[in-house]
Amino acid sequence: MCGRYVIISTPEAIRALFGYGEQPNFPPRYNVAPTQPIPIVRLDEGKRSFTLMRWGLLPSWVKDPKTFPLLINARGESVLEKPAFRNAMRRRRCLIPTDGFYEWHAGQAGGPKRPYFVRPKRDAEGHAPPLAFAGLYETWTGPNGEELDTAAIVTTAANRTLTAIHDRMPVFVPKDAFDLWLDCANVEADVAAALIAPADEGLLEVYEVSTAVNRVANDSAALIAPVPAGAAQAAADPPAAKEKKAKQPKPSDGQASLF
Repeated sequence: MCGRYVIISTPEAIRALFGYGEQPNFPPRYNVAPTQPIPIVRLDEGKRSFTLMRWGLLPSWVKDPKTFPLLINARGESVLEKPAFRNAMRRRRCLIPTDGFYEWHAGQAGGPKRPYFVRPKRDAEGHAPPLAFAGLYETWTGPNGEELDTAAIVTTAANRTLTAIHDRMPVFVPKDAFDLWLDCANVEADVAAALIAPADEGLLEVYEVSTAVNRVANDSAALIAPVPAGAAQAAADPPAAKEKKAKQPKPSDGQASLF
């Protein structure tokens, strides 16, 4: 899945990649979270257009948003059939600019989940262009005519780079397939669905980061700094159990906890 991500490329770099006409100006965001406004790119009258939408898709047929779950991800294996996503997959596909995302690994039994940052691999000079998540969007209209634009990130099975951390990952749309994904008028949903696949192994790199990312209010470049190897190992090792005196020690049952 994808529950937090990053947009840190300059507005100019993102505009150059996606080719929309608008010239938005926005700050880098190191901890984008569900329910927040996110930039998306869609086709509007045949042209690529930039707009903001709430992260958390709300199907048009929902009566009461307060009773409907927050759909931040759409499983790629079922977007053609699931009522919450099938209409968006046919008519409202979008791209979501990103410079990477966070994923959490459960680790050892009883220990805290450890966050990792997944980003495009750097070149020899340490640079990498932004990427595009495959997205779906909907416009929900309330009983009083109010409208809410919402979006979700399409996910698929993890590739080998990520499978040790999590079994799911976002779908990335390559630049040469942007039109195939966006053009809902001329490209059928089942054809576009061919893009729903794990990322190439050479696209991404992953490393452990600080648990500071767990707090939504934290939003700075420090969040994507690698955790020093020693600190990562210390976090991985469970703390030594404190010795307790007991009148009669309890025998072990010979069973080990897996999770």
